[in-house]
Amino acid sequence: MQEINHGIYYETAYSGVTLGAILLPQGTVMIDAPLRAEDGRAWRAALSYLGGNSNRLLINLDAHPDRTLGSRVMDCTIVAHQKTAQVFRGRPSVFKGQNAESGSDWESYDEAVGTRWALPDMTFTNELNLYWGPPDLLLEHHPGPHPGAIWVTIPAAKVVFVGDAVIADQPPFLTNADIPAWLETLDYLMANYSEYSIVGGRDGIVSTEIVKTLKTNLTHIFDILEKAAKADIPPEATESLIPALLSNLKVPRQIEDQYAQRLRHGLAQYYARHYRSLDLPNE
Repeated sequence: MQEINHGIYYETAYSGVTLGAILLPQGTVMIDAPLRAEDGRAWRAALSYLGGNSNRLLINLDAHPDRTLGSRVMDCTIVAHQKTAQVFRGRPSVFKGQNAESGSDWESYDEAVGTRWALPDMTFTNELNLYWGPPDLLLEHHPGPHPGAIWVTIPAAKVVFVGDAVIADQPPFLTNADIPAWLETLDYLMANYSEYSIVGGRDGIVSTEIVKTLKTNLTHIFDILEKAAKADIPPEATESLIPALLSNLKVPRQIEDQYAQRLRHGLAQYYARHYRSLDLPNE
């Protein structure tokens, strides 16, 4: 666990996503949940050891299973964007392992199947202010990686948790993405948060150089997909794009197959959704 500023932490040790925690006078705010139930209990215990208040609030930065499957174990009120809540309403009450070839972390966790979802208790549209401090927290809608993607900003501490808006040295999740909106989000991040500690959803603190690199890679992916659409290739043919896209990343050999599958699934889904106008499920 790393402390960014007084009472503001992030954790990268658990399977799934980077977690955040802000220990405030009126309660403990947790950002995303560990994927495994045992990790969720360990995370709660770690925060209690640090002096975290038993009054807890969990924020889901989007609806991805890697960050939401473990929410029920956190045993507290959950806040998310209304579009994230809409995704939950379209899911069965028990996780059945849909999209089992998406290249996500949950796919290596057999116990994930059969988990009961914990739906958000509170939602918002554009922004939500939380006055449990000082410091105060601002939740803002920033679509791109997912329609319901949000950030958690602590302006007084100059810290922002951006979820999957920024991912370093691994392929982006494209299945539910809107690349033009994502590029606008990254421009906004670079223009307004240059003095902030930026916590990415899979990496911990990320630099502005990483943000620029991601923007370059996303622009490249978008240009390739636009050309593919003009050539009217079928969605499954986007698989041929994978080797070139992986070559731009520093990918450890042991997870090359997972990342290739993430691109295979994401490219085909994105292409079908945006260029073939198919009615595909949101997950």
